[in-house]
Amino acid sequence: MAKTVLMIGAFDTKDAEYAFLRERILACGHQVLAVNTGVLGSTDRFPVDVEADEVARAGGGDLAALRQAQDRGQAMKVMTAGAPAVVRRLWDEGRFDGVIGMGGTGGSTVIAAAMRALPVGVPKVLVSTAASGDTSAYVGTKDVAMLPSIVDVAGINRISRIVFSRAAGAICGMVEAEPPAADDERPIIAATMFGNTTDCVTACAEALGAEGYETLVFHATGTGGRTMESLVDEGLVDAVLDITTTEWADEVCGGVFSAGTDRLSAPGRRGVPHLIVPGCVDMANFGPMDSVPAKHRDAGRTFYEWNPSITLMRTSAEENARMGRVFAEKANEATGPVAFLIPLRGVSILDGDGQPFCDRQADAAFFDAVKANVRDGIDVAELDANINDPAFSAKAVEMMLDLIDQARKDLGV
Repeated sequence: MAKTVLMIGAFDTKDAEYAFLRERILACGHQVLAVNTGVLGSTDRFPVDVEADEVARAGGGDLAALRQAQDRGQAMKVMTAGAPAVVRRLWDEGRFDGVIGMGGTGGSTVIAAAMRALPVGVPKVLVSTAASGDTSAYVGTKDVAMLPSIVDVAGINRISRIVFSRAAGAICGMVEAEPPAADDERPIIAATMFGNTTDCVTACAEALGAEGYETLVFHATGTGGRTMESLVDEGLVDAVLDITTTEWADEVCGGVFSAGTDRLSAPGRRGVPHLIVPGCVDMANFGPMDSVPAKHRDAGRTFYEWNPSITLMRTSAEENARMGRVFAEKANEATGPVAFLIPLRGVSILDGDGQPFCDRQADAAFFDAVKANVRDGIDVAELDANINDPAFSAKAVEMMLDLIDQARKDLGV
């Protein structure tokens, strides 16, 4: 059965490239829905279904005014705002099955914004000159597949012909590949994990599976935390088992795995049950040792080389106290059931008794700040165990299930 691929991009300056891409998609037996984001004009090489003036209006601008102003930055801003609105509307109307686009850094910015407006699972392919570098600004928290263009998206040549053809094959294969139906529709619990909390999260997932829940595990590397929270905001998660909240340590210390200041907020906004554990708040993450800021290297901090690419820095009592206050504030704002579970014998493997990051004074600074600032009615449970001890994972599962039961009672279920 033929599918429809939405093809989005600047048809004013790259119409030959898009005409070639369109022909390759049609050759695979699929249809094309074309959306033009080119401010300077369009094309007569192929039919265009949505023109740039409609995209500009959706972004709060006027195409004629943008052309007259000749301000590329303003034009990019308007089209980057309009493209997601147009593409999301077309998706909601059931007009297409997957999306593909091509461009340099500017075009990729507009196209990627449109792709990020779509749900996880919608096939998304972006051929880009920026695909070989840091792609986080383009991918965000969605499943955007970026393909390096190798050469610039500027003409059909012996290289681009191959790359564009493979890209067409990729999106056609993706829209043809229907995921098998799930055997059941179990409630979803999102959990956060790090190498230093793997034993705990694995045990929790197994126990929750036996209770009829499906656990989605997210690696707490910044992107992982943001992705989890975006799924919570989309209403795709029923509860959050936040075992590994280390991304806040990177936010406070300037590490490489920060998830931003919105981390810990989505569960409260959505009112879903949220168990918060200070997993790995004892460590901030950096690259190789020579990448660690001098202010930390010169301050006598404790470091641990987790692997050749990752250097961990032990957080201080002051930094932990700051995090504790933030965690309490986030919990205080929650509209659903929320609780804390604190491991008194270490928040990570490295924080275990006798281990390199063991610093009970620093740990206590976090714990005390939470207890001093959290509002009445929020349970702060403490367990004389390391975060990876079986007793701790068992308690975490017990509290998670209690929070879910509380949410059901609040809803009258």
